[in-house]
Amino acid sequence: MPEKLDKKRILQTLADRLPENLLQELFPESLPQDIRELLRKSSNSARPETGKNSTSPSIDQQQTRQSSLPFAEEGKDTCTLYTDGASRGNPGDAGAGIVLFDCKGNELLSRSIYLGKCTNNSAEYQALIAGLARAHEAGCRTLNIFLDSELIVRQVQGIYKVKNEQLKPLHDQVKNLLAKFRSWGIRHIPREKNYRADDLANKGIDDELVLSRKD
Repeated sequence: MPEKLDKKRILQTLADRLPENLLQELFPESLPQDIRELLRKSSNSARPETGKNSTSPSIDQQQTRQSSLPFAEEGKDTCTLYTDGASRGNPGDAGAGIVLFDCKGNELLSRSIYLGKCTNNSAEYQALIAGLARAHEAGCRTLNIFLDSELIVRQVQGIYKVKNEQLKPLHDQVKNLLAKFRSWGIRHIPREKNYRADDLANKGIDDELVLSRKD
C-alpha cells in the first residue's frame, strides 16, 4: 500500500521550497509572501485524516494590479523587497520604509529612514534606492520588488517617461542599482498589501518629529 501522505510536511515543504515565480503563477491574486505564511500556518494546524470531509484553507482573493514583467527565477540568492515612501505636506517631512525577505520568506532586515522634506514621489524613489542598496549589500543577486506607487513602478519598467526634472536623477540611481543584480522584477501592489513598509516610512517621520520636539 502507498505510504500515507504527511500533509504537514507537504505544506511546510511548499512554503520553504516552492519557487517565487511558481507561487505567483499558481496564486496570481496573492503575494508570494502571503502564500508562504498561509502555507506555514496551515502546516501548523494540519491534522491526520479522520475520514470526514475537510475544507481547504482559503486564499486571499483580493484583486491586485500587477505588471506584465515576469519575475526572476527563484534561487538561494533571490530576495523579495517591499519599499514605501511617505510625505506629509507633499512636499513636507518625508520617510522611507524597507522590508527585505530571503528566498524562504525569512525577514532579512527592515528599516525606517527620515528623508527630510520632499515630495511623495521623491520619497518613493529614495525608499526604493535605499532598499536596492541594502538588498545588494545583503547578498541578494536576484530581486523581486513590490511598491504601492504605480507611477514609480511604471517609470522603472520604462512604460512611463520621467518628465519631472527632480525625479530624473533619482530614476537614474535606481537603474544603476538595478544593473548590479543578475535579474529583477517589479510590480505594483495595493497599499494594504504594503502595510509593513508604509508603517516603517511613517515611523521614520514620527521618530524625527519626536526628536525635534525634544530639541
